[in-house]
This record gives sequence, structure tokens and C-alpha cells, in this order.
Amino acid sequence: MLSAFTNSFKIPELRNKIFFTLSMLFVARIGANIPLPGIDPTPLQDFFADQTASGTSGVLGLYNMFTGGALLKGAVFALGIMPYISASIIFQLMTAVVPSLARLAREGDVGRQKITQYTRLATIAICLVQGTLLIIGLKNPGGLFSGFEQEVYGSIILNDGAWFVMSSVVILTTGTIILMWLGEQITEKGIGQGVSLLIMIGIISDLPSATATLYRMVFAPIGTSRIEVPELALMFVLLLVVTAGLVAVIQAMRKIPVQYAKRVVGRKVYGGQSSFLPLKVNYSGVMPVIFASAILMFPQQILSSLSASFSSLSFFGTISSWFVRGTISYYAIFGFLILIFSYFWVSVMFKPIQIADDLKKNGGYIPGVRPGEPTAKFLDFVMTRLTFAGAVFLTLIAVFPDVLLFSLNVPYQISNFFGGTGMLITVGVILQVLQQVETYLLQRHYDGFLKKGRIRGRNPATKARPQLTVTSDMGNLRPLMLVLGSIFLIGIISWVLRTLVL
Repeated sequence: MLSAFTNSFKIPELRNKIFFTLSMLFVARIGANIPLPGIDPTPLQDFFADQTASGTSGVLGLYNMFTGGALLKGAVFALGIMPYISASIIFQLMTAVVPSLARLAREGDVGRQKITQYTRLATIAICLVQGTLLIIGLKNPGGLFSGFEQEVYGSIILNDGAWFVMSSVVILTTGTIILMWLGEQITEKGIGQGVSLLIMIGIISDLPSATATLYRMVFAPIGTSRIEVPELALMFVLLLVVTAGLVAVIQAMRKIPVQYAKRVVGRKVYGGQSSFLPLKVNYSGVMPVIFASAILMFPQQILSSLSASFSSLSFFGTISSWFVRGTISYYAIFGFLILIFSYFWVSVMFKPIQIADDLKKNGGYIPGVRPGEPTAKFLDFVMTRLTFAGAVFLTLIAVFPDVLLFSLNVPYQISNFFGGTGMLITVGVILQVLQQVETYLLQRHYDGFLKKGRIRGRNPATKARPQLTVTSDMGNLRPLMLVLGSIFLIGIISWVLRTLVL
């Protein structure tokens, strides 16, 4: 497996893609640390520290995770890539229900380019709305973040003029457009899916601070809340088990056998081969968890506000306690919402009738099942059972970090890496990147990450020689690598000097 990583840099084309991807991700991290003019993020960071200590980070914690910490730093990339994700989800759902968009999607590259253009325009509109709401909300953070007291933490906005609001919204929108462009460049010229990589790098950006927190807890003085060696070993075992479970379920699929009938066209015989139709257990991915988390953020805040504003409506306070993290009612509602959204996503995106028609047109059939409507009913029945299993798994993974947080008092920064939305996205993206890298390795007659990936018929004793590829793109990468390397070196020197001064 280690040799596969070294072989990745022996293939010029793959090496260029890896360096280009790392460069684009580095640019994204730079933008996540450039502060927005006129904003003091210190009050927001102090408030978030208090919220995470009590395990009630809520919407702030989820949004900050997807922006890679840019929100708490008041950075120009504070909106993150989520407006583009929202626009993509909207058009993906609309494509399934709007006939005109469905026809565009079936027109090939031309139709997909039009839908991509519509998605970009929708992203700009969402950025303008979200940017305006965010800046206005930061003026009165108590209304945006429940529990924020401006007298205690201080003011976030230093300049509340109309010009500041307009310029900030333009900068935030531009930041999201830059991230969208970086993601498209990574997808086109790099390795992996660009937007997913941008989200993943933002999630794992909190890993160094989580490691530092774990180190301080392990070497804390005796008598304080420290982690002993057996507990540390148990945590590593749990991390391996959770990661292995994530890999297994993300990759798990039900293979439906498909047989194609023989067709005679002239003197040639077509078909007759056997294949399979892959149905993923976790077909909806991480979307049900995101939808369920987003919905559960608002009822508790709304009901608490009503109970505080109207003394005669005190029963709203009791109902709002049902939506507090750490309670059994919260996780029951959370699991129910995940189940509903899992079936909703499958019902919108999975089309058994269309799959059955395509199989029938191509002369394919499932052994033991009649073509046409019986095939569609069979696929719908199988997908219904798989969706239930996937929803149960998503609920367990999403709840497990809270079990560590509330039951075992593991800090939020550490428990967040034992499951939840972040780990689902991270493991899925890493698997996708490794699959692409392994494809390049096998195409160049190298071994993949597993021994069974070796191409049959090749003599293992023969030294693999990489095929010649066009390396003209490397010359274009050198100026970019020099500039980014200089910025990285300056940042390291500045960090060391600041640490020495403090």
C-alpha cells in the first residue's frame, strides 16, 4: 500500500494532478483566513468556545464546519461553498420533477452545460441573500445565535454603515464564486471531485486543534479531567471501528444480476452476456443527515423565544426541551427525520420505471423477474429495504459523537471525528480520490493500494515503466507552486515569530 503512494508520483500526469489539487486547496485555506474588513471575529469565537464547551453549538457549529472555520474568523470565504451546494441540490431535485429540465439533462453535454450555467446564476442569487442576512444578523447577533449577549462578548461589526453592508456582501459573494471556480478547476485538471474536496479540507482543518486538545488531556495534571492510557487506547479502537464501518457501508451495494438476450444483426451476434445492477445501501449519502440537522436547529430557538416573550405560553418551553441535544426525544425525532428524508431522496432520485424501461430496450432482464412493470416493482421493493438499512446506519453514525460528548464527556472537537456528518463526507471523499488514483496506477501497470488490484498477466518480476505522457502542463504549474510555496513559507515564519514573542 505504501508503494502505491510512492508510485503515484512516478506518473507525470498523476503527479501534476496531485500538485495542482493541493495548490488549489491551499488557495482555499488562504481565503478562509483572510478577515473581512470591518469585522472583529473575537466575540464570535469566544461565544462559540462557550457553546462547544456545553455541547450546544447548534447551527453555528454545523455551518462553521462546512466553511472550514471561515465563519468564526470573519473571513472573505465565510459563506463557503454551501450556496453552490444548495443551488446544485435545488436543480438536481428540479431536474427530477420539472419536465423541461429533465429534457435538458437528457440532451448530453449541451444540456448539462445549460443546467450548470443556471446553477451558477442561482449560486450568485443565494450568495446575495445569505450574505445580506449574515451581515445584518451579525449586527444583532443575539437574534442570529441564541444565547449571544452583546454586553458580555462585545460587538462583532465595527462599522454598521450602508456602504459596509454592500461591500461586505459583494466580497462574500466573490469569495463563494472563487471557491466555485476552484472546485471546477480541481474537477477538470486535478484529482477527485473539487467541491467535495473543498468541503472535506474545511472539515479536517480542525484536526490539528483536536489533536492538541487530546494531547493536553492526556498529559493533564493528576486530579483534573485527563485521559488515561486505557481510555486513549479505547478511543483509537473506536476510531478504527467507526472508520471501518463507514467504509463498509459507503461501499456496500446490492448487486442485482442482469442477463442480456442474444441478438443477431447480420452475421454478428450481440448480447448474451451477464452483468449486474448495483444498488447502493446508502443511496442518499449524507443528505438526510444534513436536512434533519438543519430542520432541528430552528424549532428549539423559535419555541424558546415564544416561551420567553409570552408568559402565558409557557408550555412552549416544555416543548422546546424536546429538541435539545442530549435528550432521548431529540434523537428519536432526529432518527425519524433521517428515515423520512432517506426515502424522500430515493423516491426523487431513483427511478425504477426508467431503469426497467432501459433494460427492456437493451434486451436485458433480471432472472426470475418479468421485464417491464414487474421489474420496476422488484427494484422498488429491494431499494425500500436497502434504504431502511442505510437510514438506520446514518442515524447510528450521526448520534455516536453525541454519545461520546454527553455520556463520556469527550470534548466536542475530539468527538466530532468519531462520526457525524463530517466523517461521512471525509471518508466518502477520500475513498473517491483513492479510487481515481488507483485507476491511474493500474492503467500504467503499477500495483494498486491492494495486492488483488494487480493486473493479471503481468510478470511481477518485470520492472514497471511509466508510459510517456505530455508534461507541458507542469511548466504552467511551476509559477503557481513558487508563489504558493513562498506564501506558505512566509506564513510558517510569521507563526514561529508570533509564537516566540507570545
